[in-house]
Amino acid sequence: MAIHQRFGEGFGAAFARALALPRRQGFVSWAATAAMCAWLGSTPLLADDEAASGRTTPRPERTATERDVEAQRLREIYRSDRSRWPPPMIDPGIEWREIGPLPTVVHPESNPLSPAKVTLGKTLFFDARLSSSGKLACASCHEPNLGWADGRTVSQPLRPAPARNAPTIRNAAFHGLLFWDGRAESLEQQVEQALTNPHDMGASAEHVVGLVSGIPRYRARFEEAFPNEPVTFAALAKAIACFERTIVGGRSRFDEFVAGDAAALTDAELIGLDLFRREARCTNCHHGPVFSDGRFHDLGLSFYGRSREDRGRHAVTGDPKDVGRFRTPTLRDVTRTTPLMHTGMFELSGVLNMYNAGMVTLKRQDFQRDDPLFPVKSPHLKPLNLNQQDLADLAAFLGALEEPRHRMMPPDLPGLNDEAARSGR
Repeated sequence: MAIHQRFGEGFGAAFARALALPRRQGFVSWAATAAMCAWLGSTPLLADDEAASGRTTPRPERTATERDVEAQRLREIYRSDRSRWPPPMIDPGIEWREIGPLPTVVHPESNPLSPAKVTLGKTLFFDARLSSSGKLACASCHEPNLGWADGRTVSQPLRPAPARNAPTIRNAAFHGLLFWDGRAESLEQQVEQALTNPHDMGASAEHVVGLVSGIPRYRARFEEAFPNEPVTFAALAKAIACFERTIVGGRSRFDEFVAGDAAALTDAELIGLDLFRREARCTNCHHGPVFSDGRFHDLGLSFYGRSREDRGRHAVTGDPKDVGRFRTPTLRDVTRTTPLMHTGMFELSGVLNMYNAGMVTLKRQDFQRDDPLFPVKSPHLKPLNLNQQDLADLAAFLGALEEPRHRMMPPDLPGLNDEAARSGR
């Protein structure tokens, strides 16, 4: 009997909490990593020379003096133009792009930017009446005060599996494929699917159109956004997508640093930046302006063959190679959008600990030896042997990707308080 069958899935939640707790700067023991592997029905990926001992050995830590010297060396290097930064440590075949400032948002020709459209889209984004229950708005899972995520493990905890964590929609304008499995090819499609999915907002196109058409102030706003056009579901989705394309970052301390402010990053953050690009191997997948390659990778977290199974990209493509693969999330604002991963089971320290261990490799059972769908973990994941200092520096750098906190008041919803306003209340 597999270890995970003996412990039961309840062990997973308890271990995920333990894994998220820092152990002297965030490094956890081999035993904790092994316990995580047992929960997932997997085994750690070890280097051959470490397999016999059953543990990884972190590299030595620097002394305080050594850290000061290294920080000053890196500050001289990284204050230069990004084209002169040290080459990143990436695997062959990676279509790598340097991390850096966000580009200007390009709105599609089929949905050009207009202030009236943004105003309408923002109003719709916050309006729970669009949902079939009248209780769930887009903002319910993408709350601006929570980094445009929702702070929950999964956005719809009572929905049938797979239930997934709600990713941030900040900077979604720069993503090609959307949702964890990439089933939407544009923000317009993402909006339409979120509105009509029975496990999300569960509305019909007729319900959404009827709501807007039946409220005079909504009709007036629609006319401003789409002059001389009938109210259609596609047009309303365009308005929400247009608003979402205005939700962009670019004001983090990392952005200040690459814009020329050499003092914007602390020594720990600067060392973490170099680790991120080099020894920690993060830029194999998290590269480019949004810190994501936009591709799909298997991290060993699919729960394949278990009650919580989530095949990820495979559900969209049907390609056996896509079983267990999920879209690389952005790392911008990662400290404001916890919990992390598509499972929503991890805090940042837990994610760093698991990557340091090389993540996990699902273990075939006897009856799965010839299973053509058995997921294969990404070859880019390898044990890193980083020490506690390294993990703390990586976490510090990721914190420098955090956007300044910005509070947003929900807009006044047409028709909601109109009768009270007319009566003078």
